[in-house]
Amino acid sequence: MILLYLLILVSIFYLLAKICDEYFVKSLDIFAKKLKLSEDVAGATFMAIGSSAPEFFTAVIAIMKVGSEQVGAGTIVGSAIFNILVIVGASAVVATSFLSWKPVIRDMLFYIAAIVVLLFTFSDGRITFFESIIYLVSYAIYILVLVNWRRWSGMKEKDDVMEMVSDEIQHEEQVLKKQKGILAFLENITSSVLSRIFPDINKYPNKYVSVFAISILGIIVLSWVLVEVAVLLAHELGIPEVIIALTILAGGTSIPDLLSSLIVAKQGRGDMAVSNAVGSNIFDIFICLGLPWMLYIMVTGNTMVVSTENLMASIFLLFFTVVSLLFLLVWQKFKIGPKAGYLLLFFYAGYLLYSIYAAYVPEAWSIGEFFSMIGSYLQTAI
Repeated sequence: MILLYLLILVSIFYLLAKICDEYFVKSLDIFAKKLKLSEDVAGATFMAIGSSAPEFFTAVIAIMKVGSEQVGAGTIVGSAIFNILVIVGASAVVATSFLSWKPVIRDMLFYIAAIVVLLFTFSDGRITFFESIIYLVSYAIYILVLVNWRRWSGMKEKDDVMEMVSDEIQHEEQVLKKQKGILAFLENITSSVLSRIFPDINKYPNKYVSVFAISILGIIVLSWVLVEVAVLLAHELGIPEVIIALTILAGGTSIPDLLSSLIVAKQGRGDMAVSNAVGSNIFDIFICLGLPWMLYIMVTGNTMVVSTENLMASIFLLFFTVVSLLFLLVWQKFKIGPKAGYLLLFFYAGYLLYSIYAAYVPEAWSIGEFFSMIGSYLQTAI
């Protein structure tokens, strides 16, 4: 049964990435153009919605499933760790990048603020209506800064990142379709089925509203199945559901972010890759947690209870990681290359090992002790 559940999860991750990148993001791109939004604002809102839709609906559905509320928060926190360590790390491995320091500092500071808000509101294990409003107001302030950023910083308009990423993903999929093998066969079958469900937005761009609505419905259904299967897998393995959320669900739902970041990194736009990862995390924390919590409190009239037993260590790790990355970038004069990329990937591997260890060992070390052990071992080896 474990292999069956894992196969179902992988299939859902693939379908979510396919729907988000090939249909949802394209419809959002048209929405952004209709509203005449700047690229910064469009990226922080519509592109963030497109890449973070799986996390958002996973959080919403998990809240509605009694006994599994922590799955949503775990997915968001785990996804944030994945974005910083894996997406930024993999982008650095793909190509050495010289980052624009102003937007990096801006997003990093907002991200640190988001983690501080997360730690503050998680401290008592309960989220009040006022605390949920803090999340939404904080993101509104972030958008306000983005709206005025070019005027304040003097930076020039960027290329249309949303359209560039979407077109590049479509190009790579076309290359895959021309190849032979089991992956190409599955890609062709999936594309054929989805093309019968979704209108062709390239031929009929005026149907973007229909594509948007069908995408939302598809993501909701897949997210519901995702939560159900994750809970079953956790029970089958005999580990807390939040551990599955922090690791497997977090990595799987971050696939759209990973794809878009690797594409722009390959094109020599490493600053966009880092901004996409960090900006997505800001959206995940402030909106994907704050909005579902606010709706839950409004509907039920109760405060939102959050199980922090397995989350606080990951949140502290997240804070340590982003602060360390910021110091690393400043020390390297905002240059990030393969060495730093492999280091970030190594730390994520360590985090996964710790999560597995903590799930099965009753008296596990603290996460600080675990990474201290790894650091001592590396120092001895070097």
